[in-house]
Amino acid sequence: MLDINASRADDEAAIEATKAPLMEHLIELRSRLIKATIAFVIMFVLFFIFAKDIYNLLVVPFEKAAGPDARLIYTAPQEFFFTQIKVAMFAAAFASCPVIFSQVYAFVAPGLYRHERAAFAPYLIATPVFFLFGALVVYFLVMPNLLHFFLAMQQAKEPGRAQIELLPRVSEYLSLIMTLIFAFGITFQMPVVLTLLGRIGIIDSAFLREKRRIAIFLVAVLSAILTPPDIMSMMFLAVPGWALYEISIISVGLIEKQRARARKEADGE
Repeated sequence: MLDINASRADDEAAIEATKAPLMEHLIELRSRLIKATIAFVIMFVLFFIFAKDIYNLLVVPFEKAAGPDARLIYTAPQEFFFTQIKVAMFAAAFASCPVIFSQVYAFVAPGLYRHERAAFAPYLIATPVFFLFGALVVYFLVMPNLLHFFLAMQQAKEPGRAQIELLPRVSEYLSLIMTLIFAFGITFQMPVVLTLLGRIGIIDSAFLREKRRIAIFLVAVLSAILTPPDIMSMMFLAVPGWALYEISIISVGLIEKQRARARKEADGE
């Protein structure tokens, strides 16, 4: 007990030592924002150079679904140019995440207790990793199946029936895949956020199990909001979302067991 009190006293002394006038905090915040912005701009310039190559990579699921005759169109002279800008911005935002998150952490870390810093730091790495995992699920699983579903709605020209062919615009295709990547990336943060909350003691596994029905309902609502307005996209997000919630319960339960084991060993000493 004395060790815990001594550790807390040390933490409070360290926090007191980092206190500074408001102006100094604002100056530091500006410095952190400038560094994050510079990282984003550098990444944007780099990815804009290769924006067309990145877009061609994003089109691969459509090419596989539509076959050798796959083609996309743009209906305004500037459309594909602005589409490449969006590609570069989206890629730069993801690539600069480690720098942005590290700057945010460096700004708030002096105001955290030692155990809070230890709990928070690993999730700076886990956040982009889980977002990337969600993006890969979209790219390799969701988009191919979704495109097969949409392409199956085409209609061949027959007597009395007009030909109906899918010719997606480059901007609309990018909007679809970016929306899905963003939706899955955010949803895949669920284990990260809930595990972090469990680690610092705000929630526990019993609370998560008790709120399971509410969580499933919220996942369904979030899926309907974040995905395009079709049932296929919603189900592709809702089912993994529910699975991730169950994984979060298991993860928080493991943290509780680890904490109880450490407490038992401390009591034994």
